[in-house]
Amino acid sequence: MIIVLLGAPGAGKGTLAGAIKDQLGVHHISTGDLIRAEIKAGSVIGLEIKRYVESGGLVPDEVVTRMIEGKVKETAADKKGYMFDGFPRTSAQASDLDKVLAANGLVIDFALYMEASLNVVLQRLTGRRVCRKCGALYHLKNMPSRKEGVCDVCTGELYQRADDNEETIKKRIVVYNDQTKPIIDFYKLQEKLHTVNADTGAEDVRKALIQILNGKKS
Repeated sequence: MIIVLLGAPGAGKGTLAGAIKDQLGVHHISTGDLIRAEIKAGSVIGLEIKRYVESGGLVPDEVVTRMIEGKVKETAADKKGYMFDGFPRTSAQASDLDKVLAANGLVIDFALYMEASLNVVLQRLTGRRVCRKCGALYHLKNMPSRKEGVCDVCTGELYQRADDNEETIKKRIVVYNDQTKPIIDFYKLQEKLHTVNADTGAEDVRKALIQILNGKKS
């Protein structure tokens, strides 16, 4: 099974992917994780990516597609399938992903659009905290760590990402609306698009997604 998760920053794609990837037995390919790994490594690409991320812009298509293509080539032989989280973000990336998959004899089964309102996105992202050491995610209100500022998993320091402030988030949503929403029409034309209300709780969204993947109407 090959799935694309769509939705604005803060729609909950990463949270839901984490909740259902093991249940589905697929590779979870998170653009955010790949990008953060490049930034942490301090590579040439990582430094370039960092400038885009911190300004609220999108990373160039060719850079992201190259990272995704490498991951697919590494793992396609095991035939486990994929859940793409945070990619594609533009129509050009969507077309490139179809080509990357086709080159490996694969095709997308579902494009799941998690639709969230601006107020909900702001609440989620401004309260998000990340562990510097292991990357675990927390939220000040929805999923706080047991000890303030300390990761439950590895005791690493929790921090707020530079782009998780209201001004930058609003810029990211504008960029999303301008450049990413056309992907919805892309997958609608392919008759692969399914929409879920992402303003509800994580468990309700998870159940709705599972119903869709099981071929039921939510």
